[in-house]
Amino acid sequence: MKLLVKFNLVYLLVMSLGIAVSGYIARQLLQDNAQQEVVGSARMLMEKALAVRNYTNTQIKPLLTAQMAHEFLPQTVPSYSATEVLGTLLAKHPEFAYKEATLNPTNPRDRATAWEADIVGQFRSAADLKETVGTRDTPAGPSLYIARPLRITDPACLACHSSVDAAPATMVAKYGPANGFGWNLNEVIGAQIVSVPLGVPMQRADKVFQVFITSLVGVFVVVGIVLNLMVWMLVVRPVTRLSALADRVSQGDLDAPEFKTSGRDEIATLSDSFSRMRASVVQAMKLLDS
Repeated sequence: MKLLVKFNLVYLLVMSLGIAVSGYIARQLLQDNAQQEVVGSARMLMEKALAVRNYTNTQIKPLLTAQMAHEFLPQTVPSYSATEVLGTLLAKHPEFAYKEATLNPTNPRDRATAWEADIVGQFRSAADLKETVGTRDTPAGPSLYIARPLRITDPACLACHSSVDAAPATMVAKYGPANGFGWNLNEVIGAQIVSVPLGVPMQRADKVFQVFITSLVGVFVVVGIVLNLMVWMLVVRPVTRLSALADRVSQGDLDAPEFKTSGRDEIATLSDSFSRMRASVVQAMKLLDS
C-alpha cells in the first residue's frame, strides 16, 4: 500500500471521528438552546397571565363589587380574565395555548383533560413542586408545556367555592350548584398550563446543524486536498525519485544522476546520506575492477 493511500485512510478515519464527535456535541447544544428558547417563551406567557390575574384581583374586582350583588360578573374572576386576555393574544397563534386546568371548575371550559389531570395530580402529591416542564405529542407536532399549581391560599376564595350555601346566589344562578364547590384552604385545585410548539425552533436547530456539518465536511475536504498536495510535493515525490535512483545504483548503474535537494529537513538529510553511500559504492566498485 502506497504512502499516500495510507495517509488518506488515516485522515479519513480522523475526519470521520471529528465530524461525529463535533456533530453530536453541536446537535445537543442546538437542541438544548431551542428548548430553552421555548421554555423562555412559555414562562413569558405565564408571567403575562399572572400579571392579568393580579390586575383583575386588585383593580377590576373592587370596582364591580356593587354590581356583583345583582349579577355575577365573571370578569371579576382572575382566572377568567387571564384566560380571556391570553385567548385573545393567542388567537393568531392557535398552536400556543393557555389554560387554567381545574379538576372541579366552576366554569366547564376550565375542566382538566386526562393529561392535564395527571399534571394536577403531580402537584397534589408533591407539595414542594412549584413548576414542571415536559413535552407531549400533538396533532400539530411536539409541544412543550410548563405548568404551575393553582393552590387555594386566600381564604376569600372559599366564600365562593366552599359550599353551595355559602356561595353568592348570583354565581349559583349562572353556573349551577354542581361544580366548583368543596374546595379547601391550601388545596391544589388545578394547574396553570402554557403549551408552546417545539416544531419551529427544532426545525431551525436542524437547519443550523445541517449548515454546520456541511461546512465542517467542506473544511475537512479542503484541508485534506491541501495536505495531500503537501505530502506529495514534500515527501512522496522526493522519496519516489530517491528510491528510483537507489534502485539503479543497486543494479550497478554508476551513471545514475545525483539526487540534489535543498533545505535542512529529513529529506535533505536522507539525500546527503544517499550521496555518501553512492560515492562509497562507486569507490568500492572501482577498487574491485582494479
